[in-house]
Amino acid sequence: MKPIASRHSAGSARQLRICVIGLRGIPGIMGGVEAHCEQLFPRLKVLRPDYEIAIVGRRPYVTTGSFDFKGVKVVPLPAMRSRYLEAISNTVLGVLYARFVLRARLLHIHNIGPALLAPLARLLGMKLVVTYHSKNFEHAKWNAAARAALRLGEWCAVTAAHRVIVISRSVAEDLRQRYPRSSCKFACIPNGATEFPVSANDNYGRSLLDHFRLTPSKYVLAVGRFVPEKSFHTLIEAYEAAAPDFKLVIAGRADHEDDYSRGLLRHASDRICFTGFQGRGELGVLYRHASLFVLPSLHEGMPIAALEAAGMGTPVLLSDIQANRDIDLPANCYFPTGDVEALRRKLLQPHESYRVDRRSITERFDWSSVAKQTDDIYAALWPHPVPSELAPSR
Repeated sequence: MKPIASRHSAGSARQLRICVIGLRGIPGIMGGVEAHCEQLFPRLKVLRPDYEIAIVGRRPYVTTGSFDFKGVKVVPLPAMRSRYLEAISNTVLGVLYARFVLRARLLHIHNIGPALLAPLARLLGMKLVVTYHSKNFEHAKWNAAARAALRLGEWCAVTAAHRVIVISRSVAEDLRQRYPRSSCKFACIPNGATEFPVSANDNYGRSLLDHFRLTPSKYVLAVGRFVPEKSFHTLIEAYEAAAPDFKLVIAGRADHEDDYSRGLLRHASDRICFTGFQGRGELGVLYRHASLFVLPSLHEGMPIAALEAAGMGTPVLLSDIQANRDIDLPANCYFPTGDVEALRRKLLQPHESYRVDRRSITERFDWSSVAKQTDDIYAALWPHPVPSELAPSR
């Protein structure tokens, strides 16, 4: 990652300057939106080298100054360290920064909470794209006021944005039904399945497994933030009831420690391992050697962790919420959401029975295709200039 200058040149009038806001930052920062942006925007830069792409991160997570990541500028701005105010405080600064410092022509907002600022972005004259990742107002961690604000954010996204990218097929269909007048704005572009490189030297992988006292193919893996909607408590309860001969590994942590996250960590033992947040390389090792990946979520958008595991060839077992069913896995790869007894029985079945077609996953959920479809959205709002050598002579 290379530091960048703090000033941004005006650039060509024909060049598209894009600012991305609504995420904590990249690279290697926990979260589905963060993983999405880390995979998407460097690919978009390769596809369109003439784009100037800047991602606004949050200073509590991006601790350095501005830097370059694979051709994409990452600019940390302040954010209030509060569950309820962190995202919106950073988004306010991000919109103003995009318009008056970067002089961006297109603003791309991620998630419906930050989309509360969508009307301001339109008022300031920027083209606006919003990516709708999940129905955040359904998540148990929010109080009534926050849920109301998130519903308002959804309305702002739908009414103010020029285009709305929705990562889940079922959510896109729901939005078209609830906002029929805006149905032409919606485009369903799912997440991709990240491919992790396999090193010829597996010493690092062995040392990571040794560090956590894990044996290949003798542990079940779950990945995510410690929030109620991930339902790790259901997995832990089912695992403890099953008392199997393999370990349970949960990779992740809480952004904001609370009673729920502390309650999960109290189950740590010789058989239940909490690894904390793990980077891309470490996650690749954990996926590769797990006998099974489990996602017991109550709510999701399009679960990147599940796509990553399936794309690695790891057997997967998911709750049967609609977002997980949108991946179209075989029926036996799902269990009734929140059903501890059903999950207990599934854990004791041969894990190989939950293996899916790895090639199908990587072909259907391809980040390069996501980048191309996103570029099509941008091009419809800001048509690509004709190269000078192809322009008609005067």
